[in-house]
This record gives sequence, C-alpha cells and structure tokens, in this order.
Amino acid sequence: MNRIAQQFAEGKAADRSLFIAYLCAGDPTLEDSFRACESVLEAGTDLLELGVPFSDPLADGKTNQLAAQRALQNDIHQKDIFTLAKRVRGITEKPIIFYTYYNLVFANGVDNYVRQVKEAGVDGILVLDLPPEEADEVLEACERHDVKTVFIVAPTTPPERLAIIAEATTGFIYYVSQEGVTGVRKTLAEGIGDKVAEIKEHTELPVVVGFGISTPEQVKTVASVADGVVVGSALVNCIGSNLDNPQKAVSTLGAKAHELVGGLSL
Repeated sequence: MNRIAQQFAEGKAADRSLFIAYLCAGDPTLEDSFRACESVLEAGTDLLELGVPFSDPLADGKTNQLAAQRALQNDIHQKDIFTLAKRVRGITEKPIIFYTYYNLVFANGVDNYVRQVKEAGVDGILVLDLPPEEADEVLEACERHDVKTVFIVAPTTPPERLAIIAEATTGFIYYVSQEGVTGVRKTLAEGIGDKVAEIKEHTELPVVVGFGISTPEQVKTVASVADGVVVGSALVNCIGSNLDNPQKAVSTLGAKAHELVGGLSL
C-alpha cells in the first residue's frame, strides 16, 4: 500500500480526519524551508503539501504568491525543490505531495519530471492548471512511475464532471471549498458536507477540503465531514510575518500547526 493510502487508512481506523499542511518549498531559503517542514511534521501533520514556487501562481492568493516570490528571489530552482523533498523524506514516512503548475512539469519533460518526483520520495502531484481531460501524458507518466494524482473539485464543478475527475484521480480528491484563490477566510463556505457527499458518490478515494481554513474550530467543522483538512495560508503567514527572525518563524509556525492539529480532537 502506498503512503497516501496507508495514511488515510490509519486515519479511518482511528476515526479521525488527516491534517494536511501546505508550505511553499524554498520559502524563504532552502534551509529555512526544511526547518519549517520539520516543524509542522513534529506538530502532528499527517500529510505535507509542498508548493513548487512559480512566477505566475494563478490559483494562489497574496500570502502564497509572496512566499513563491521570496523563494524565487532567493534563486530557488527545480533541482533545489527535489533536493528539499529528498531531505524531508529522510526525516519522515508521512506522505508528501507537490502542488505545482503544468508549465513547470512540461518544461522539464513530463516523464522526466514525474520520474524525478518519484526519486525524490514524493508520493503524488497536484497540477493546479491541468484539467483531467488534457492530462493523459501526465497520467501515463504517473502510472509508469507509481506517483499518485490529485485533482481539484470546485464549488462550481458540475455533476457531470465529477465522474471524469474521479476517474483520473489515484491519490485523493481535493475539494476547494471557496471560489477564488487561496487565503485565510473569517468564515467557512456553506454546504461543504453536501459537496463532499456528492463527490463521494463518484469515488471511494479520500476527499479532503481546503482553502480558507485557519482556526481550530474550522478544522473541527471540516474534519467532521471530510477525510482530510488542508491549511496553507495560516501557516505560511507565520513565515512571512517573521522574515527578520527565522528562528521565531519556525517556532511560531510549529505552535500554529500544533494549535490547528488540535482542532481534530475538539
């Protein structure tokens, strides 16, 4: 059983949702990024989602855009992201996925990119701007190299597309609970439970929910209806708010992650 399936199976056996932490790889430096990954894992993160910095991150809000900008300004390249992933894999057996954009996959050669993903110890990829109808080459490469695929369902996704998305997905489905880009929200969207139930009519794979989740109470609410809860901007903010003090950034990040993980048991 692959790491993703194993982790969700363990969560199901324990009757608990998984906590999924998003961090931008290389933000603001490779060393700081490794310490950040280490911190959220130590705080109880079940699955780590590493955003690959890109110059045109159209699905990301300001917080994650700035994180990508910081990494790129510090001369972080694709090879560095793979190096970081390998280093993180050296300290954990928790699943790791890449959150990336198709331009970065295509520019490296699809098969070559997916092969490097596997060699780095990464378990799956979520290509934000690649619809499943156009993903044959990526799907074939992922099957060839045993890398799991993650696809997104939005609030506006029509029912007839759910089956298409479910068929292309081999890792888990990511339900984006808010329209627009990533970012902290004061309130959760309505109807999350109903949408998760609708998605589950088309797949036996896990369904996770993200975008806008930033408090333990919101984690608790989402965890009651989904197999996983994704938090990104609320964690990335801990880094962006402490750029002058990397040690404080890591400690603040760890405390925030621990607080949010605690929402699973409220």
